Amino acid sequence: MAAAAAAALGAEEPELSLELLPTDPLLLIFSFLDYRDLVSCSCVSRRLNQLSNHDPLWRRHCKKYWLLSETEKTQKNKSWISLFKETYIDLGRYIQHYATLKKAWDDLERYLGQRCPRMIGSLKDSVEERELDAVEAQIGCKLPNDYRCSFRIHNGQKLVVPGLMGSMALSNHYRSEDLLDIDTAAGGFLQRQGLRQCLPLTFCIHTGLSQYMALESVEGRNKYEIFYQCPDQMARNPSAIDMFITGASYSEWFTSYVHNVVTGGYPIIRDQIFRYVHDKGCVATTGDITVSVSTSFLPELSSVHPPHYFFTYRIRIEMSKDALPEKTCQLDSRYWRITNAKGEIEEVQGPGVVGEFPILSPGRVYEYTSCTTFSTTSGYMEGHYTFHLLYYKDRIFNVAIPRFHMVCPTFKVSTTPRETHNECAVIEEDEESTDSENFEDQPRLLDFSPPTGHCPRHT
Repeated sequence: MAAAAAAALGAEEPELSLELLPTDPLLLIFSFLDYRDLVSCSCVSRRLNQLSNHDPLWRRHCKKYWLLSETEKTQKNKSWISLFKETYIDLGRYIQHYATLKKAWDDLERYLGQRCPRMIGSLKDSVEERELDAVEAQIGCKLPNDYRCSFRIHNGQKLVVPGLMGSMALSNHYRSEDLLDIDTAAGGFLQRQGLRQCLPLTFCIHTGLSQYMALESVEGRNKYEIFYQCPDQMARNPSAIDMFITGASYSEWFTSYVHNVVTGGYPIIRDQIFRYVHDKGCVATTGDITVSVSTSFLPELSSVHPPHYFFTYRIRIEMSKDALPEKTCQLDSRYWRITNAKGEIEEVQGPGVVGEFPILSPGRVYEYTSCTTFSTTSGYMEGHYTFHLLYYKDRIFNVAIPRFHMVCPTFKVSTTPRETHNECAVIEEDEESTDSENFEDQPRLLDFSPPTGHCPRHT
């Protein structure tokens, strides 16, 4: 008996293997695997091949990577694994980007379809791989996969107003950016010094403004970085171009913009998307009146050299609907305390706002847009409005305007030699910044005596 027991203990135990497991535990394990791992398992043995092709396993991957729904599966009358393979053959190179960009496009269409149907009507249908390949051959540069992927969903939009990528309007300035289709973008591809290997993503037909994507790491730019160009106005060399950075990649740039739109971060005003940023803490209530502020930076009216940063702000003044009728009042004047990044303070007073003296009654909302400039990259404003009651005209009171900050986006200075010249002069005002609610009547000028071939910008 002892000898038999010793022999049994000495016998080799069979090796553990996935294939020895029952089917149900194996399928449970497989349900946690990525599609690549399922493909690898299918090459191990006949049994694992059969299990890895179990159709319900591919349902999760179809939804995760291609956003395919049960309805689409029913309409196509195909298995989940067939749908995955079919889509992968067409869009497999974009598998890391497709779901993110497709969801962004779907969210944008759903949101704007109810609010700006004309804008959605301007979108173009997707392009094929061969068309994107032809563009790469035309410009001699590779397009990033996230950018290509977006065009497999929508080929930008027609050159219309309003543009999909946001608008901005002041009394004497208007901007609306279209998202360019692939052929128009390729036609604007730049190879000149200062903007070498840069592809335009957007275009404004009113100002000529574009956002560009760098297709190579040259002239101080990171590959696939997105930016607004900003010519150095103090340099003799027209190739000296500074940049206001708007994104590190196409996917990040586009999805962050869509998020701001569909969450209401960017307001829709008169069927247009306005790129105002509102800080939820930037609200002040005095009695029955609430004041809130949103701001926006205008790169096309700003410069790094010389330092001139242009901001616009939109103010909403609202009287509570529960206020008593005798609380009806009229705005008489404004007071601003403006502080730049150096701590320098300027105080501005004036009658009304943008030439108006609005009356507030219970439930009434008054909104207006104005602007200011700083010689530093950031600053803030705060102040108050002075009102009088209409029923008791001798009763005057102040309504607080919350402090709101304005910060220039990240920028890069041109690596091109500047070749500055002495004849370039800047006419500066006494103040470092100014409240510009009479912007149309009192423009700030950057007046240069430019060398031949260098056109200055006038703000």
